[in-house]
Amino acid sequence: MTVQRLLDASGRSDVPVVDAADGLRPALNLCRARPAVVVRVAPGAGPAELGQGLAGWRRTLTVAGSDSDELSTVDPADAVTRRWVEPTAVLCLADTEIADGHVGWALPDDAFAHREVIGSEVRSLVLARLAPRPGTLVWDVNAGSGAVAIECARLGAAVVAVEPDPVQCVRIIANASAHQVDVRVVESELQSAELPKPDAVFVGGGAPGDVRTSVAVGASRVVVTTTHVDRIVPARDALRAAGYEVDGCQLTAARLVDDGFAAAAPVAVVWGTKR
Repeated sequence: MTVQRLLDASGRSDVPVVDAADGLRPALNLCRARPAVVVRVAPGAGPAELGQGLAGWRRTLTVAGSDSDELSTVDPADAVTRRWVEPTAVLCLADTEIADGHVGWALPDDAFAHREVIGSEVRSLVLARLAPRPGTLVWDVNAGSGAVAIECARLGAAVVAVEPDPVQCVRIIANASAHQVDVRVVESELQSAELPKPDAVFVGGGAPGDVRTSVAVGASRVVVTTTHVDRIVPARDALRAAGYEVDGCQLTAARLVDDGFAAAAPVAVVWGTKR
């Protein structure tokens, strides 16, 4: 069997098999997130389309045809330009080791090297509203240390972290490596970045331009956090204008210290869900 040959070629015992006939995007997002995936191809969802969607991710594709025992191994860019004759399945392998089977979420703040990090109490609500899971793609806009991006990746989602500060980009890469997850880091302002369409978007800081750009892409869920009171209403209005059902809350956590509790600054969380 073709699929079995690719499973054997992966050298792993835990490789998922996904049928691209059920949708190219979920199959692509599994390839972006997992260390190894076998994809049963379909019309319009073959090696070329997978290669195009994997631009920016460090992956290798091994393609099996229906009439030969030969396996062709290429990088995603070559898969786009090559002519494929009756491919039946593709094995997508990460070029770096990615850990599977993580347990737990909303990690403590000191689990990340950071200049600033969203507290675990706020992060837990953000993750609940983003609903990251295998087969989905999440944008983390103004990613900072990458804590939200990394948590989403640990829960199985494919993730793009967009961050204009090169120092923070280095932190994201280091934190992702420490947690053994694959996060694609794009050093750019959101408005200048060319990104694949997401299923969910997190906008840290709530800058109005970033919120407007995020709601325009049509993701199923958009979550915004901000400590700036004057950014709450514009975020709500932008989400409503784009057809989202909007809700939100303000969180203040008081953490236990030696002599009682110490309150952190309040953070507003506003989220929208597509009707």
